Amino acid sequence: MELGDYLKEKKKIVDEYLENQLPSEKINPSLIHRSIRYSVLNGGKRLRPILTMMTAELLGKPYQSVLPAAAGIELIHCFSLVHDDLPCMDDDDYRRGKLTSHKVFGEGIAVLTGDALLVMGLDFICNNAEVEGVSKESVLQVIKKVLDMLGTRKMLGGQVEDINWQFREQNHNNILDIYLKKTSALICASLETGALLSQANEEEISSLSQFGENIGLAFQITDDLLDLQQDKKDNEKPSYPAIFGIEKSKEEIKEYCNKAKENLLTFGNRAELFYKLVDYVQYRKE
Repeated sequence: MELGDYLKEKKKIVDEYLENQLPSEKINPSLIHRSIRYSVLNGGKRLRPILTMMTAELLGKPYQSVLPAAAGIELIHCFSLVHDDLPCMDDDDYRRGKLTSHKVFGEGIAVLTGDALLVMGLDFICNNAEVEGVSKESVLQVIKKVLDMLGTRKMLGGQVEDINWQFREQNHNNILDIYLKKTSALICASLETGALLSQANEEEISSLSQFGENIGLAFQITDDLLDLQQDKKDNEKPSYPAIFGIEKSKEEIKEYCNKAKENLLTFGNRAELFYKLVDYVQYRKE
């Protein structure tokens, strides 16, 4: 299957699952449920839950065996976006062409929406213990992995460094450190969730984790490069291309994509879709 068709198919599956599982706007308190649905069902690519399902299939398991946890990963991603957009953080008015949650529902409801999405995300992951063939121990391992990803050493710490970026030395290592904590960490958690629930061995988990770090760095540098080329750069936010230039950024993207492909050697030809994903990240235009 071509990567584009695969991504479209799996995105539809995740979207339908979320549509059915999120609380109805008719259930009280309806305002926050409206905000939750607005913040989640807004056309996202669903890359992170798709990575969880891709990993399960890579390891010979059906995507259905990890779908609740994959959806939980997406809710946690949405939580981070709602909070990132707040005036006290990145102060963004639009997300994916739509007004951000706090612009529609107010800052207080947006904060609570992010809190609710984090709680729901962990609850969805817990629900994966009810799937036949999935051990409760593996679900507990996933929860521990996700909580580690969320902590001050990773995502939350990365956000602290992000909002204080203008006060730090703007060098290569500091930028990549933020990228690793804010982007790569959740991508790694997405991959390792699929691996743990599918009884992967230590070598496979390690390879997927390293793959996640490298593809996350390539993905974020590409994101910032596209922003720079489209004149959307925020001078107060860390941006590798803004400091080191377009050509150096392209070299870095190529290097991290090559490393990501090396991480896939453990899986041989089974990782065909993952190789295609690396090429997509390296050459994407939007």
